[in-house]
Amino acid sequence: MKVLLAGANGYIGTRLIPELLEKGHTVVCLVRDKRRFHENSDFSERVTVVTGDLLQPEQMQTIPIDIDAAYYLVHSMAQSKDFANLEETSARNFVKALQSTECKQIIYLSGISNDGHLSEHLTSRRRVEDVLQEGKAALTVLRAAIIIGSGSASFEIIRDLTEKLPVMTVPRWVHTRSQPIGIRDVLFYLEAVLLNQETYNQAFDIGGPDILSFKQMMLGYAKVRKLKRYIITIPFLSPKISSYWLYFVTSTNYSLAQSLVDSMKNETICREHRIQEIIPHECLSYEESLKLAFEKIDQNLIISSWKDALNYGYLQSKFMDQVKVPQNGTSEYKVKMPISADAERVFNNIWSIGGKRGWYYWDWIWRLRGFIDKLFGGVGLRRGRTSSDRISAGDAIDFWRVLLADKVNKRLLLYAEMKLPGEAWLEFKIVERGKQKFLSQIATFRPNGLLGRLYWAAMYPFHIFIFKGMANRIINFKSNQ
Repeated sequence: MKVLLAGANGYIGTRLIPELLEKGHTVVCLVRDKRRFHENSDFSERVTVVTGDLLQPEQMQTIPIDIDAAYYLVHSMAQSKDFANLEETSARNFVKALQSTECKQIIYLSGISNDGHLSEHLTSRRRVEDVLQEGKAALTVLRAAIIIGSGSASFEIIRDLTEKLPVMTVPRWVHTRSQPIGIRDVLFYLEAVLLNQETYNQAFDIGGPDILSFKQMMLGYAKVRKLKRYIITIPFLSPKISSYWLYFVTSTNYSLAQSLVDSMKNETICREHRIQEIIPHECLSYEESLKLAFEKIDQNLIISSWKDALNYGYLQSKFMDQVKVPQNGTSEYKVKMPISADAERVFNNIWSIGGKRGWYYWDWIWRLRGFIDKLFGGVGLRRGRTSSDRISAGDAIDFWRVLLADKVNKRLLLYAEMKLPGEAWLEFKIVERGKQKFLSQIATFRPNGLLGRLYWAAMYPFHIFIFKGMANRIINFKSNQ
C-alpha cells in the first residue's frame, strides 16, 4: 500500500516508519522541513519526503494523489495557549488536502476519553476525531492511555520521579487509574488496522492488561529497578502547584506538565474491547513494557524521544532556518586549539557532548545555568539527549537544539532553547591547515536590545574560562576517565 504519514518526525511516527516498510508498504512522509527529517540509514532511501505546513493549506498540494491510506499522528502536547483551535485547524486542513486524493482511510491515534468532564487536552483530541470524520475517507481511531516505551513522555516522567526521589510528597491525582500500553503494542495496532475494512469508521480503546494508578506505576517502576520508594499523598496541592512540582522535578516543560496534571483528573480505562474481536492480540503487561524499555536504554537503542519535539510544539515555525549563523549584529567568542592527539577521538568527544557526558568543564556552572533557566520557564538541563553516540538535526541536547550534525565535515552546530535576551549558537568543528588539525569552537550571540548586550557583557568573563577549558578537555578527554 502507499501510505501517507503526517507526524513523521514525532515519537510515534519515527517508530512506525520501519514497521510499515517491513510490511512492504510505500511510505510518504509529510514534514514541514526536510532538513529536520531523521533519515536513518536503514530506510532513508525507501521513503518519499514531501513538505507542507498543516497550518498553511496552500502548502498541502504536495501530497501524492495515489495514496491508499493516511496516518494522522500530529499532536501539540498542549505547548501553545491556543493549542485546541490550532489542532482543529491543522486537522481540518489535513482533511481538505486528502479530498483530492484516492485515500480510503485515515488512522488517528487519540486518547482514551470515557469520562464525562474531560480535560482540555482530551477534549481537543475528541474534537480532532470529529474533524477527521468529516472527510470522505473512512476514519479509524485508536484511543490509548499512557504509552510506556523508551523515550515516551509518560515513561520518562515516571522514570524521573522514581529515580530521583526516595521519598515523594505527591498530590492526590496519583490515585487516578489508567490502563497503560506498551509502545510495541501501539505500533502493532496502528499497522494492523491499515485498510482493514472491519475497522472503518470505528473508534477503539486499546490498553494493556493492567489497570493501575499513577502511584502504582511509580512503585511498579521502583520494583523493577529494585529501588525502595515511599510515596506520601498531600490532598491540598492545587493543580498549579502540582504542575510546578512536575516541571522542576522532571525533564518536562511547564506547558506539558500543566496538560498532564489537568488530564490526571480523568480515568483512562478501556470500556470496550471490540478491537480483540477484529484483531486478536495479547498486549504486554506494564512490567514487561518497562523491562523492554530498559533493554533499549541499556543497548542505547532509543529510536525516538518526546524530548526531541520542538520546545513550543509542532506548531512552531521552522527553527532550522537558524542553521545559517548570522554575521551582522552579533558578538562572538572563538577558541581554536591544535589537536596533537587522535583527531577521531576528539570528534567522538564532540559527538558525545551533553547528557550524561556533560559539558567537560565546570559542569556545575552548566547545571546552575540550567536551574536558572528552569526558574524562568525554560527547558533546563534535565532534558539530556536521546542517544549517547548518535545525533541528528532536530535532536535536543540539554537546553540546545541540534541544527547541523555533519559527520563528513566534522561539524556540530547547536542553537540555544534556553531563556535568553537574544539568540545563541554554539559551533564545534575540526579544521585542517596543512598537516595540522585544530578544534574550532565558536559561541555566537545576537542580542535583543540593550538587555541582550548587558547579558553578553556580564557573561563574557565566564566565557573566557568556560570555553577555553571546555575545548581543552574535549581534546584531552578519554572515555575511560
